[in-house]
Amino acid sequence: MKKKILGVLIASLLVGSIFTGCGNSNTAAKASDKPVEITFWHSMAGKNGEVITKMVKDFNSSHKNIKVNAQFQGKYDDAINKLKSAQKIKNGPDVMQVYDIGTRFMIDSGWTVPVQNFINDEKYDTSSLEPNILGYYSVNNKLYSMPFNTSTPIMYYNKDAFKAAGLDPENPPKTFSELEQAAAKLTKKDGSGKVSQYGYSMAIYGWFFEQFVTKQGQDYVNNGNGRTKAPTSVEFDKNGSGLKVLTEWKKLVASGNAGNFGRDEDATKNAFLAGKTAMYIESTAILSGVLTGVGNKFQVGTAPLPSFDDTKDGGVSIGGASLWAIDSKDKDKEKATWEFMKYMVSSKEQAYWASETGYFPVTKKAYDEQVMKDNLAQKPQFQTAIDQLHASPKTSKGALMSVFPEARQIIESNIEQMLQNNKSPEDTVKSAADSINASIKKYNEDNKK
Repeated sequence: MKKKILGVLIASLLVGSIFTGCGNSNTAAKASDKPVEITFWHSMAGKNGEVITKMVKDFNSSHKNIKVNAQFQGKYDDAINKLKSAQKIKNGPDVMQVYDIGTRFMIDSGWTVPVQNFINDEKYDTSSLEPNILGYYSVNNKLYSMPFNTSTPIMYYNKDAFKAAGLDPENPPKTFSELEQAAAKLTKKDGSGKVSQYGYSMAIYGWFFEQFVTKQGQDYVNNGNGRTKAPTSVEFDKNGSGLKVLTEWKKLVASGNAGNFGRDEDATKNAFLAGKTAMYIESTAILSGVLTGVGNKFQVGTAPLPSFDDTKDGGVSIGGASLWAIDSKDKDKEKATWEFMKYMVSSKEQAYWASETGYFPVTKKAYDEQVMKDNLAQKPQFQTAIDQLHASPKTSKGALMSVFPEARQIIESNIEQMLQNNKSPEDTVKSAADSINASIKKYNEDNKK
């Protein structure tokens, strides 16, 4: 009897262990069925943030094995500072949107997986991506990040104001000499002599200074504009490009025909929307906002960035941001990041992104999408940015340096003083160059570059 009971107990234990084993197997299977979760940090607020949210939601719906958690991290400067803090405790994102001027820092940081690695492993075809945009984010033929939101500066102008001033609204200024003449005709004063409409305006923004250096076909920093290796000094003070930009800027404001609304880009934009300035420089990324803000008050025209007289037209460099893969040492997360990147630059998503924002597509195939065709039909002003990009030589890539955010602040501070008549253009160039060079030297010494 004892033997029989013992046999039943042993049998029960065996059956239990079998079921327990099956239970563990099911648990493991369920665990493996869970989607790979990755964190995406971005800097898109307002309408652009809403568009990003929808794109991420659509990705998650169509990729059941991946879940992207999108998290807004504030403006570009705020986001990259948060990344620096997060990397110290290994708690950063898996993929991050970083502005163009953060490129050299991201390369030097060692925190990332170059996108070129994924491209090579998969033999991914990049031929549909815009070559000028790829060029900016590539160093020594290696693509470090995936272009995403891209823009260039263009000139917005009030076609109705042009007509009233006797100017051809279909023939906006192409050079600064033409712009000076047009600005003089467009400037209006009230009975007391106060300016009621400036002919031209431009916010004190370091990006514009950089673009006008590029427009002259000149480098901003040495070492191949920071592309053959990390730069050691600026070039704009040696090649004459910086002085040319600042002399023209000062001349326009001093003439009384150009308004100076300071560093706040919104202040300059609002002056244009209110009809208080007839021409102004700004990113194509805000085209939709400008058209909405103007409404039916007047017709908006767009034109390429003005060239300098008797100077080679070097085109423009791109602005905006790209997507970076953060090295997590987790191959599954890295694969998921790559799938997400490819989705975000697909023709369908880029056409949607461009039509809803003002950034232009990073892939040429987006122009075949009906939503993009409809967008261009509704907003023909957008074509200016596309044509300007395609007309720019591949050499107009723009500079790379790790202290770019600081350099912009230095440039803006010095221009501000110049326009307040506290500095000459010559002193402004020297002061800015000296300060930026000091920052570059300190960074290189601290990082042994």
